[in-house]
Amino acid sequence: MEPATAIRGALRGAYHVVRKRAKRLWSHVLFAWYRARNRFSRAILTGTAPTVVSLTTFGTRAEVAYVAIESIGAGRVRPRRLVLWLDDPRIVENLPSSLRRLERRGLEIRLTDNLGPHTKYYPSLTLEGTDGLPLVTADDDILYPRRWLADLLAASEAHPAEICCHRAFVVATRGADLAPYSTWPNCRTTQARPMNFATGVSGVLYPPAMLAALRRRGTAFMATTPKADDVWLHWVALREGIPVRQVRPKPRHFPFIPGTQEVGLVNQNVGEGANDRWIAATYDETDVARLVAAGAPER
Repeated sequence: MEPATAIRGALRGAYHVVRKRAKRLWSHVLFAWYRARNRFSRAILTGTAPTVVSLTTFGTRAEVAYVAIESIGAGRVRPRRLVLWLDDPRIVENLPSSLRRLERRGLEIRLTDNLGPHTKYYPSLTLEGTDGLPLVTADDDILYPRRWLADLLAASEAHPAEICCHRAFVVATRGADLAPYSTWPNCRTTQARPMNFATGVSGVLYPPAMLAALRRRGTAFMATTPKADDVWLHWVALREGIPVRQVRPKPRHFPFIPGTQEVGLVNQNVGEGANDRWIAATYDETDVARLVAAGAPER
């Protein structure tokens, strides 16, 4: 290796280390800010943006989910409705004071069945008074920036028939088969394509046509992808001919709320390769052929 190449590699490595540490430090600053906001603010969380934001939480994460919700409520635009779904009656009956304060400021807290990760979107498909509105999903362990929802809605306004997201992978193929999930590259384009695979962690906007398709298919995901909502949602979009568009050329993964990553399905689905099993149980030869025909993924 030439000295110049080695130096450039070392500088890139150092840059990524510094950036990661800065991101972690910033997450602690934001955590402290939103904790104080939750304690003292009376600002309404909802607004006039034509969408519903839906998320869920569980177990000990219910104690810190308020931080993610505060970050959404502090956005440049605010959703018409903001709904938190809980599947544990004990949490509903003994809500943390942080969530009670949010409820007084416009958060809707509702009890539903335990549908695993699908709980964050599926119950919202039948909310009253939401016909014609897109649905935006969020995670309970992320600190969302102020333009998070505004950027999703701007992309949706320009492309109302498409799924819009902040972060996507590109489904990779090997010959006539799908490559392992761990090898799928990051999306590096704003072009809408069927092989773009939205990841829910950074937030995804689903148009009304996608919501109608999900309602028609009901809870069939429990038989194929009970713990992999991203896989199910991409498969339904593929079957319905609804492409996925990343709102910026570079995918974005927003900071985690400190202390929330000890428990999470990502450890199984990605770290232990479970996503490959969910994919194999869901995509048939026709689906794979459609992805292969859509074109070679970017590398």
